Amino acid sequence: MFIHPWDSALDDAEWQAWIADGHDFGQLCVNGPPGRPPVVVPTHFTPDDGRLLIHLARPNPVWTAVEHDPNVIFTVIGDYAFIPGTWRAKPDTPPTDGVPTSYYAAVQFTCRARIVDDPEAKADLLRRQLAHFQPDGDHAPVDPDGPPYGRMLPGIRGLRLDVVDVRAKFKYDDHKPVEHRTAVADRLTRRGEGLDLPTARGQLRRLDRVGTWTS
Repeated sequence: MFIHPWDSALDDAEWQAWIADGHDFGQLCVNGPPGRPPVVVPTHFTPDDGRLLIHLARPNPVWTAVEHDPNVIFTVIGDYAFIPGTWRAKPDTPPTDGVPTSYYAAVQFTCRARIVDDPEAKADLLRRQLAHFQPDGDHAPVDPDGPPYGRMLPGIRGLRLDVVDVRAKFKYDDHKPVEHRTAVADRLTRRGEGLDLPTARGQLRRLDRVGTWTS
């Protein structure tokens, strides 16, 4: 992922807060065996003290790839929107001379994957995931010897992804003047399609970041 200086995260706290704000679905990317393409799996995940926790169906082809190469990438993308060229035209130029772009936030985790097959360890992984996704506890106990999860555990395998590096990108035209970025955020808010509103919030959140980059 190419990252301009003005698109980089302000600090670790920025991408950590973004992930914590409901961005818990991404793509696991694993190198396949020689001569085969990478395996890419969309899935929910749970951050867990320097790790990402995942579980997938046992028939998933990802397991062969992980066993071949446990060095993986997990990518989370969100708050994206298409920005028309007419919104980005420089002052005193025709709107049609503007060049369109995409805004988005993305966090890429480089990880070392460890497969979890022990029944109790898988149950513990599921408990941690349920604590994240159903914090009210409105679910049956995850007991490897009892219903409903006990009979289902053999059908899944767990993954612990130990995070070794994080690269974060927040692409919101931060090299442009504050007035331009404010105007685009206002247009996004008024358009209100797809992820326009969270994209506008992301841009406004970073307004005071930059005023020194050249466009």
